[in-house]
Amino acid sequence: MISPVIHEGLKAQLTDAPKTLRQVSNHGLVFVGIIGGAALVVCAFWLSVIRTCKLKTNIASSESAPLLNPDQPQAHSQRDHTVTSTLLCPVCANLDFHKIFLDGIPPKEEIPLGSLSSILEKSYQCNFCRLISFHVRRTWKLDEVPHVDLSGLGLGVYSKNCGCIRKPFYQPEFRCYRLHVIKTKDVGGLWKKHLALGEGSPLIIHLLQEDAFKFGRPADLHGRRVKNTVDIGLVRKWISLCQQNHGDKCGNVWKMYRKLPGFVRVVDVVSMAVVPVPSGWRYLTLSYVWGGIGAEYWTTKGNIEERSTPGGLNALNLPETITDSIVFVRQLGERYLWIDALCIIQDDLLDKSIQLRAMDLVYGLSHLTIVAAGAMTARDPLPGCRPRTRTLQQHIEVVQGLHLYVAPPRLGEALAQSTWNTRCWTYQESALSCRRIYFTGPQVYFECKCDIFCEDIVAESKCLPLSHSFLQSSFGEPFPYLQSVSSYMGAVDRYTRRNLTVESDVVDAFTGVTNALAMAFELGNPDRTFQYGMMLPDMHLALLWQHDPQTPRARRLLPDGGSSPWPSWTWAAWRGGVIYRGVDVYLRTRMGNLSSAPSVDETLVDPWYIVDDSGDTVQLAVHQVSWVVLRANEEEHAYSAPRGILDPTELTLDIHRPLESGTLVFRTTCSHFRISRRGGEEPSAYAHGLFDILSISSFPPIWVGTAVLPLEPVLPSSLDFIVLSRTSSRSVYDEGNLMGYDGCLLHVMAVSQDEGLMERVGLGVIHEAAWVVSRPEKQVVFLR
Repeated sequence: MISPVIHEGLKAQLTDAPKTLRQVSNHGLVFVGIIGGAALVVCAFWLSVIRTCKLKTNIASSESAPLLNPDQPQAHSQRDHTVTSTLLCPVCANLDFHKIFLDGIPPKEEIPLGSLSSILEKSYQCNFCRLISFHVRRTWKLDEVPHVDLSGLGLGVYSKNCGCIRKPFYQPEFRCYRLHVIKTKDVGGLWKKHLALGEGSPLIIHLLQEDAFKFGRPADLHGRRVKNTVDIGLVRKWISLCQQNHGDKCGNVWKMYRKLPGFVRVVDVVSMAVVPVPSGWRYLTLSYVWGGIGAEYWTTKGNIEERSTPGGLNALNLPETITDSIVFVRQLGERYLWIDALCIIQDDLLDKSIQLRAMDLVYGLSHLTIVAAGAMTARDPLPGCRPRTRTLQQHIEVVQGLHLYVAPPRLGEALAQSTWNTRCWTYQESALSCRRIYFTGPQVYFECKCDIFCEDIVAESKCLPLSHSFLQSSFGEPFPYLQSVSSYMGAVDRYTRRNLTVESDVVDAFTGVTNALAMAFELGNPDRTFQYGMMLPDMHLALLWQHDPQTPRARRLLPDGGSSPWPSWTWAAWRGGVIYRGVDVYLRTRMGNLSSAPSVDETLVDPWYIVDDSGDTVQLAVHQVSWVVLRANEEEHAYSAPRGILDPTELTLDIHRPLESGTLVFRTTCSHFRISRRGGEEPSAYAHGLFDILSISSFPPIWVGTAVLPLEPVLPSSLDFIVLSRTSSRSVYDEGNLMGYDGCLLHVMAVSQDEGLMERVGLGVIHEAAWVVSRPEKQVVFLR
């Protein structure tokens, strides 16, 4: 029996139990709900973190892939981002990349990709945007314009045909396309205002060769994976294709049937000694930038004997450019290499002079020239010659199953960005060489007179007739041209834009070019054909050079601070760039990069004389030109040039003061004209400007011609001019007062005079009738 008290208590507990249980249940549910909600938040948070980290890891791995151990296999050093290959933003997801690479997109039908700012923002979630962003961040220098709002700059994409290197050329299945990402919108002129955005290389995207089969095409002109080190077998193939298919176009472009002179030395990379070049053996040459170093490894009179013995070079601490070149020559299976610092006795002026005058033969007969275009000094390695000497820059993304990458700079652009391309000495080393292998940071390029190959594009072919490759549009130095004068003018134009450490080397560093021109075009003895860098047989054209508009007018100085040994009429006497341009340079527009060459319709000076190094005045053999036939009504205004052999007494200025060597002597006419600067037509950076030439005999003065003259120092209000030759043009004089006709203009030189000697100030053109009316005086000119 249960006690009544207990019974009542138990009953009460049992009665309250459901209520208690309901309270406990309610509290438990709340607690469980809190725990469950927290768990869901945590899970969501970690999923977000993992996804973000995964994306960032992918990007980091792609950007840092070149920093991986260079000895790792290629598959690990170039990430394809296959895991994230399905990640595309809405804009890129709407693009059918397979169809784009199959059929192409015409330039006028480019597809908009959105603003640059949006593309950069989406680089963490879109493979194609990441591919564009990787290139933009690396090459467009956005860090220099952090304040610029890039939302006003729109980009779009279209495609271009890469060409065809096999038969038949017309079949669509052999076409290969590359993508061009271009500017489609520029609100507020961002591109023009912030030039840093446009200085980078073009954004061109290629399809890798491993995907060519998906389009039923061969691998021709598709992308190729760049390895950590240069594929020597591929380089050998490039050389072999050139030798087998190009013949004399690349083998003997300079008509050099002579052998290399016996006094030329080469480095034997097997015995490691400096030896005379063996007869009949082929050799390679090196073109590089010294960079202010060298004395510690130069060949001198004190060490040439030791270096000429086997192993004589082994103990030297040579800079990396040279040691890598030696390694590369061995890898190619070659034996001899010409290196200026080792093969020329640097402290022997006679040996140096003899060797330097043979540079046309040294480089012209070379089997291959190694160009260290990626080096700033001789201490830098040849990128890719050995492991860990270059950082891979080929960034690959997988987009809709296709392997895409942004192309590195093509050859011409890669060279334009190099220090090597700024040095005067390296110009002739490249221009004279039949074959060149360029080592740059991103990759290696091969160039001959007929073709271009590189590591990242499958372009190897037999150079069939009518075949073409987009790579061929990026040749480095086109030289020579079809004619001697145009070849000379083009060479001067490109050469003088480069820099010299020692200004007195300006002619020596160009002698290889002039020697080669004399040989190739059969111009005779180069020492007589070219003096002070000037092409004497075509003096009437050679004198028509102009200063680059942005180059201040300043004479070159000797190392000891002495005055220039070159006369003012030669470009070699002046610092900075020189251009040969036609009469269009005098038009009433800003002076720009005009492509026309100067022309002469009639030579008006004959004969020409020059004072040689011995002090004798000798006559020059200068070509004469006469293409002008004057009409009857023009003969009264025709200019009649004074001609005839000068009397010996006329060839001296002062019997007590001998003329300096290089003084040019000739008979012409001289007259005086006012000059007036054309205000506001040249950019502020220009150091030379356009001046109107005004008649003095009429009032108000008539505009009778135009000249390009220096802006500093300030010129007087009038100058003396002398006549050189005849030409034709319009819009360079007052056509309301002066009638235009063929040959109506005279090439004139503005000069300054001091005690009978003249110096060049500038160049211009004056209407023939105005010159005749000015009553010019016949004069024997001593131009110094």
